[in-house]
Amino acid sequence: MTGSRIAMAVRIALGAQSREVLSLVLRRTVVMTGVGLALGLAGALALSRLVATLLYGVPPHDPTTLMTAAALLGLVALVAGYVPARRAARVDAIAALKAD
Repeated sequence: MTGSRIAMAVRIALGAQSREVLSLVLRRTVVMTGVGLALGLAGALALSRLVATLLYGVPPHDPTTLMTAAALLGLVALVAGYVPARRAARVDAIAALKAD
């Protein structure tokens, strides 16, 4: 059992509500996604000259394209983070702690 799963089980055993656990997991997802998007955008801007010859009809620093891609990746990350967040919110604390 992973440490974060035990931490969630302990929080639930101590009285945390499902929405609080859901909020905690989604908050972690948003922070990691934000850091990844920031680093990715910085890398894309830094390396855009290398791929400029491969782009047809789109300038290398096109803000619409970069923001659309970032928004789509952020949305996918949030949807992907929602599934484990819902699962964490429904963990039976006693069963999770006994499994360890």
